[in-house]
Amino acid sequence: MKILVAGGAGYIGSHACKALAKKGHEPIVYDNLSRGHDWAVKWGPLENGDISDIVRLHDVLERHRPAAVMHFAAYAYVGESVADPLRYYQNNVGGSAALLRALVAYRPLPVVFSSTCATYGLPQRLPISEDQRQDPINPYGHTKLIVERMLKEADAAHGLRSVALRYFNAAGADPDGEIGEGHDPETHLIPLVLAAARDGTAVRIFGADYDTPDGTCIRDYVHVSDIADGHTRALDYLLAGNESCACNLANARGYSVKEVVRVAEATCGKQIKVEFAPRREGDPPVLIGSAELAQNKLGWTASGSKSELQIGDAWNWMKKATE
Repeated sequence: MKILVAGGAGYIGSHACKALAKKGHEPIVYDNLSRGHDWAVKWGPLENGDISDIVRLHDVLERHRPAAVMHFAAYAYVGESVADPLRYYQNNVGGSAALLRALVAYRPLPVVFSSTCATYGLPQRLPISEDQRQDPINPYGHTKLIVERMLKEADAAHGLRSVALRYFNAAGADPDGEIGEGHDPETHLIPLVLAAARDGTAVRIFGADYDTPDGTCIRDYVHVSDIADGHTRALDYLLAGNESCACNLANARGYSVKEVVRVAEATCGKQIKVEFAPRREGDPPVLIGSAELAQNKLGWTASGSKSELQIGDAWNWMKKATE
């Protein structure tokens, strides 16, 4: 089948395209390349376009006639969303509304939506499950929550079924080394730590006085290939005629910032310099998710759960990308 992948030239979208191709599908990447990369488009054609362009979307839909859509096209920097919230609402919400309008006008195709654990905000309890209150603490999380709401209402009004996947911290890179993380600027901890190891610079740690075993934040890291697998399983779920839902993609265990640094040092064989800085406002001490619903509904589990594997794959990609 042909699957339209909006934002398929980005980090997670490109890994999803590889997972689709492995299952015999043809990913049609729809991306304006503002934050994605043409080198990441390897398993199907690239259609250059913006999700807010309904005319362009309609043309692509008519020519390729996909069976479903995966939607990754969003800005995803929390700090940037705080500094420039209207840009995030315009792109993430306005663009998604245009995409859904184009789908309804063409045919209400099933949608797998790239959502986020940021829709929960500060956790009520751990691990975070899907029945917890969604109360985002930043504009990025709010935009994703609004799109989840739009999907529910589009289903009720137009029969547009969807799965929203709320994943935790994406980590790692393609184990085969074909694609990996290439953000500019980079904000994710693991590539920042690895870049510090490569360049001999210092990595900044925000907060060392949290109520955790070593004083640093604990986060739930999920291998990007597992996240891609979750999207293909959600696609199968929808194509089988199942009803809309939202599921976490989580490792169900966490690693502290200091643990990540230690594993990275062992992986790279280098000591990594660390600079401590004050806590960032709104950073919870611990974020760990429950993946029981994804396992029950989609048959999904986090196979690449070990930090050593995630960091090892990321390090191999970083070395290859800078050769």
